[in-house]
Amino acid sequence: MASVVKLADVLDRYDGVLLDAFGVLVDGSGPLPGAAELVAELGRRGMPFLIVTNDASRLPETVADRFARFGIPVAAGDVLTSGQLLGPWFRERGLAGARCLVLGTEDSERYVEDAGGVVCPIDPDGAVQVVAVCDDDGYPFLDGINAALSVLFRALDGGRPIERVLPNPDVVFPAGGGRFGFTSGAVALLLEAALARRYPERRIEFERLGKPHRPLFDAAAERLGSRRLLMVGDQLETDIAGARGAGLDAALLVTGVSRWQPEHGAGEHGPTYLLEELM
Repeated sequence: MASVVKLADVLDRYDGVLLDAFGVLVDGSGPLPGAAELVAELGRRGMPFLIVTNDASRLPETVADRFARFGIPVAAGDVLTSGQLLGPWFRERGLAGARCLVLGTEDSERYVEDAGGVVCPIDPDGAVQVVAVCDDDGYPFLDGINAALSVLFRALDGGRPIERVLPNPDVVFPAGGGRFGFTSGAVALLLEAALARRYPERRIEFERLGKPHRPLFDAAAERLGSRRLLMVGDQLETDIAGARGAGLDAALLVTGVSRWQPEHGAGEHGPTYLLEELM
C-alpha cells in the first residue's frame, strides 16, 4: 500500500524529478502552495527536473514566462509538453506539408507548424489531412468542433484517409478556487462518440500522445539521461498510471483532481507514495 511521505525525504532516492504542471505547481488562477519552494529546493540540491505537462496550448517559452510571473523561476528547457511530441508523430507518418485543422491556441498552431503541418482555417467545408485537437480554448468552440466533425465525416464517407491526433488526453483540469473545467480530451471524446454513431462497425479514435501514454515519459527520461526518476502528479489515470506503466515511481498529491481510496491498494499502476502537501 502506498505510504504517506514528505517529498523532501525521498528525493535523494532518485536522479531527477518529473513534475506535473496543472494541479501540482499551478492551477487556472495561479501558483499552488509549495510550488516555488519545491523548485527552489531542487535547485539547492542540484537535482535535475522537468515540468512534464499534457498542455498543448502553450509553448515551453510561454509556460516558463507564466511560471516566472507566478514567482516560480524555470527555463523553457525545464518544460516538456505533449505538444512537442507532434514533431516525431508527423515525421513517423510522413506528414510534412499536410493540411491541418487545429483546435487550439496560437501556440497550438505553432506546435503543428513546427512539426511540419500547414494550419488551415477552421472550415466545415475544408479539405484537410489531419485533425489535431490540442485544447478547449483559442477558437470558437461550437464552430470548431462542428467543423472538425464535418471534415471527418466527409473524408471518411469518401474513403479518404484523415489522421486524428490528441496531444493532451486530459479530460478535466483544475481551474482554481475549487472549480474545474473540461479540456481537450473531452473534446476528442465528443467527436469519437459521434464517429461511433456514424460508423458503428469501425473503431475510429484520436491517437493520444500525452500522459498516461509512454512517449512523454520516454522523452523525459531521454532528456534527463536516466530512468531512475520520480513523477509527482495529481491525477491517477494520467500522471500516476502513466509513470508506473513506464517503469517509474510516482507520488500522488492528494489535494489535486484524483481522490485516492487507500482500501483499493496501490496495484501495479497505483502510486508509490502519497503526498498530503507538496513541501
